[in-house]
Amino acid sequence: MIDYKVKAAELFGQQVEGVSIDELIEMVEIPPNSEMGDYAIPCFKFAKILRKAPNMISEDISNKIATGDYFEKAVNTGPYVNFFVNKKFFAESLLKEVFDKKEKYGSKDIGQGRKVVVEFSSPNIAKPFHIGHIRTTVIGNSINKIYRFMGFDVVAINHLGDYGTQFGMLISAYKKWGDKEAIEANPIPELLKLYIKFNAEAEENEEYKDEARYWFKELENGNQEALELWQWIKDVSLTEFNRVYKMLNIEFDSYAGESFYSDKMPRVIKELEEKNLLVESQGAQIVDLDEFNMPSPLIKKSDGSTLYITRDIAASIYRKETYDFYKNIYVVGSQQNLHFQQWIKIVELMGYDWAKDCVHVPFGMVSLEEGTLSTRKGRVVFLEDVLNKAVEKTLEIINDRNPNLEDKEEVAKKVGIGAVLFQELYNNRIKDYTFSWEKTLSFEGETGPYVQYTYARTCSILRKYQEELDTDIDYSLVTGDKEFEIMKTLEGFSDIVESSMNKEEPFYITRFIVDLAQKFNRFYHNSQILTEDKELTKSRILLTYAVNTAIRNGLQLLGIETPERM
Repeated sequence: MIDYKVKAAELFGQQVEGVSIDELIEMVEIPPNSEMGDYAIPCFKFAKILRKAPNMISEDISNKIATGDYFEKAVNTGPYVNFFVNKKFFAESLLKEVFDKKEKYGSKDIGQGRKVVVEFSSPNIAKPFHIGHIRTTVIGNSINKIYRFMGFDVVAINHLGDYGTQFGMLISAYKKWGDKEAIEANPIPELLKLYIKFNAEAEENEEYKDEARYWFKELENGNQEALELWQWIKDVSLTEFNRVYKMLNIEFDSYAGESFYSDKMPRVIKELEEKNLLVESQGAQIVDLDEFNMPSPLIKKSDGSTLYITRDIAASIYRKETYDFYKNIYVVGSQQNLHFQQWIKIVELMGYDWAKDCVHVPFGMVSLEEGTLSTRKGRVVFLEDVLNKAVEKTLEIINDRNPNLEDKEEVAKKVGIGAVLFQELYNNRIKDYTFSWEKTLSFEGETGPYVQYTYARTCSILRKYQEELDTDIDYSLVTGDKEFEIMKTLEGFSDIVESSMNKEEPFYITRFIVDLAQKFNRFYHNSQILTEDKELTKSRILLTYAVNTAIRNGLQLLGIETPERM
């Protein structure tokens, strides 16, 4: 792929001394409107060195630049040297690249096979897979896909919440009130009832809390009854979770959750002791982080049981030794910021230089219009219900607008679920938001269905074109303003994907796809694509194919399916 910023910097750099190409690339700007050019380099930096006004410097440099293949001209606009790309050359190089790379268009082999671990979703066993889990699940899946697209060997991990005091609560609750047949018939709602009831009783009776702690300790000690109940609860919960993952087309390479690291924690405790990092505090063991302006976290309770932080340290060591990761990413809510700062600092104090490669990707929280989500109080919205409702609403719209559509149930599934995912990924991940049925299921404006419809429109155009697609076209026929606007957007796709990867921020891709769809639709409404002029049709079909490819690739990076008919 030709990087026109680099080419502009190189041409500019031939006319000035004492500045590197890398510095010049950083200086390249995009003019506020296309009439002023496609790229610009300001000359303020050189005023002192050359002892001239910036506008005089830009005039001298622009007059000396020999533009060649890449640019039609370079002109001075005040203190800027503005570059106008050679539109025909631009169109030919871009459209040929899209045609050649196809499903790989937008990718770069940055990873070169290096390992990246992405931990995401990670619901708690026996608790609802609710709307609050959508953020880690959808953002994490997109980050997973982006890194793979950019040449990394990714390990997708679902770090299941399958350990901890809540299992003591569930075991105790089941022994008191449990009905095995009812739970197996309807696992999560029935287990949730037990969990809510136990918490309500525990608020009135301290003995219930003691009993829950006892059963969790028994679970850690390998008590047969506790282990069998725990495994059964885990199995029935996973059956429920996997139904949701199937709807979302999400797969994991590992389901190693908290329990997987139980036998790996004694090594961590021993190592912390040997490295003089553990400090006794009221019978418990902590690591003193006062000098780093952080609270000192509990590593081991006074009763000998361990905590999340101990397991996260053990998990990071296991992952480094097992996968030798280049980067170890955790897609976990922002309320866990301190937790990650603490355990990553402890890993660093243990002498592991790879601690810097452990990255917490935080995101804002979801609340309901009627209040915050709370599993303990039973105030949840099941994610599966959200997805099913979206599919039902989409099917109603299809039956109203296009009742004879082929495979309309399958299309409704792709569009309905896509609408939920697109809404989730449309804003910066760190923002909190309130879940709204009306907003999530809207099919107007900058939405998933709008982009999917644009994709289906390009598929329809390509189906109607009955000739074989090729790149032997007259590229001067796609140099009009509307076409060039589309191609300039297309040209930036790989940089957008790279930014999304570097910042672990999928919403850049979401915004890119909306922008591309809007520009193509403006072109479509103003210009006939299938015309009587064979050469004009060929050129516009190749442009349509390029848009089709970029939208498909972008949606797939978001985990959204692309129906070819709507």
